[in-house]
Amino acid sequence: MSVNGILLLYHQFLNKNASTIDDHINSFGRYSKFAVWPVNTELGFPSALNSLKINIIVLHYSLWHPHDYKLNQHYIEYLEKNSSAYKIAFYQDEYHYCKKRFAFINQYNIDCIYTLLEPFYFADVYLKYTDVRNIISNIPGYVADDLLTLSQSISKPDAERNIDIGYRGRPLPAYMGRGAQEKADIAYKFKEFAQNRGLRLDISASEESRIYGRAWYEFVADCRAVLGVEAGVSIFDLQDKARLAYERLLAHPRSGDFAAVATQFAPWENNIYYRTISPRHFEAAALRVCQILFEGRYSGIMKPMVHYLPLKKDFSNFTEIMELFGDAEVRRQIADNAHRDLIASGLYTYRNFIQQFDAELRNKGFNEAISPQEVAKVTAMLNQDLLFRKISGLVRAVKYYPFAGRKTLSKSLKSLITK
Repeated sequence: MSVNGILLLYHQFLNKNASTIDDHINSFGRYSKFAVWPVNTELGFPSALNSLKINIIVLHYSLWHPHDYKLNQHYIEYLEKNSSAYKIAFYQDEYHYCKKRFAFINQYNIDCIYTLLEPFYFADVYLKYTDVRNIISNIPGYVADDLLTLSQSISKPDAERNIDIGYRGRPLPAYMGRGAQEKADIAYKFKEFAQNRGLRLDISASEESRIYGRAWYEFVADCRAVLGVEAGVSIFDLQDKARLAYERLLAHPRSGDFAAVATQFAPWENNIYYRTISPRHFEAAALRVCQILFEGRYSGIMKPMVHYLPLKKDFSNFTEIMELFGDAEVRRQIADNAHRDLIASGLYTYRNFIQQFDAELRNKGFNEAISPQEVAKVTAMLNQDLLFRKISGLVRAVKYYPFAGRKTLSKSLKSLITK
């Protein structure tokens, strides 16, 4: 049965995704004019899919785990069999495991790629190593309607906020370059420079201190300012050489310390520009929180002294930035500017992103014509074994939750499912 619409393949663990991933996944079904059938590959392969030839297949960035693409053999066979479908792959964290990604693109005849790369670098990456020719630059995330609604209820007047400056980051492996180290460096160095200034800081760069869900937004809303850096890295490991070199260094005593091994990665530093604005910047703007950011390009969307206070990466202007931060009117103006241009303008909403996505499909000759009856029929077909697949998914999810007797329970449940 040939179907006019979009099969959206994505991966979502049953415990929980980051809200930014959920927002991106949900935006297709919420805003596209095309019929969209989202399928979570964590739940296995819908038996009815083999009888459907959906003419557009979107492979979401949540599928591409570095060591394990979340597409089982049934999905792989479906991609091979449905060779006439127009295949679109969204990618993020493209800087490593490149050879594996390039091989996948070529083997399964991906037609279109959405990348975080700027167009100038297409020739050095996808045009050089793959056969794909339709490449579209986008950013990691956009402004969700849910964020706008939430911001109205949890935003606070500056005087009622309990944290002067907040931040959460995490250390990243050295093979990702100096740019990746900024995510932790800004936390460590800022706390050092801010000693004895009487500021109420809540700044951390450890995995254990990360905050998720609504609690994250409430944390940001309780800050007068947040720190930040560009998303991305400064080493784009096209040949997987930097990562493999790093893995060889892991056996040495200080191999995890970037300063100790930085010279090893100098040949790859800044080879491909891979920095971008982050969803965090939109979140802070929506909550009207002033942003103190390392200087950067921020996808050309955020301008220094307009949308953020620009902190030099060597902290040489720290005193000046603290004087600006200390002026409540400056904080308000910076936050208001960011809200006006990033949020109120509507330019960076998921609705606008999907409108552009739909326009690209129309430019390729696709149209959204399909009857409500056919949409309902395909939906019913894909859902006919959904309960069984959810139960199977819950059995597989047992391994995500450590507890005594987990292995025994998992084997027992698996045997019941397979009978």
